[in-house]
Amino acid sequence: MPTRKGFLMAMMEPTPVMEEEFNDWYDMEHTPDRASIPGFESARRFVCVSGWPKYVSFYDLESAQVLESEAYRVVAWERFSPWTKRVMARVRGQYRASGDQVYPGNAITGEMGRLTLIRFRNAPDEEQPAILKGLLGNYERRQETAQIRLFRSDYDNRIDYVALVESRLPFSEPGMDLSLFGNAGNRIDLFNQYVPYWTRGHLPGVTTRS
Repeated sequence: MPTRKGFLMAMMEPTPVMEEEFNDWYDMEHTPDRASIPGFESARRFVCVSGWPKYVSFYDLESAQVLESEAYRVVAWERFSPWTKRVMARVRGQYRASGDQVYPGNAITGEMGRLTLIRFRNAPDEEQPAILKGLLGNYERRQETAQIRLFRSDYDNRIDYVALVESRLPFSEPGMDLSLFGNAGNRIDLFNQYVPYWTRGHLPGVTTRS
């Protein structure tokens, strides 16, 4: 049986006065550093258009064990760069999740127009089938849907399930039938809509004159 892919996800929002520096940090240091680590298969950022906090970064991993590698450890936690420490001390709404992709198991983040993120907070593993059933029942047959994935985060002694629904267009009917999740629907505490983040910079070939 193929090894399940892992993931790392971080949500946060800078204060308005430091948003430009926050994006510079992500664009020039944080995302390139993570993308260069062996086992990191994607590095994507998204901007919230409905919900909070404003930014989420998502990384597909070869497996969850990548986060235990020495290559990751040399840029993480106590080895954060001074710039990382400065930025991280000034953001709000921080949430980190990491673990395994439980459905479909080995899919990679694709191209999309919208991303729907649903968090099931403190969900016991016995509710996983109900979460997946509700997720597929709500989104699998919608024509806008491009990909559905479900992740199990085992971080900081808490089990959360995070669902990501990639769509080509905004859903014409954005609501959900909560009854399809059974009791697991009571675990939902985050239902955000995102668009892909575009790295800032000059257009190719465009120059400015002082």
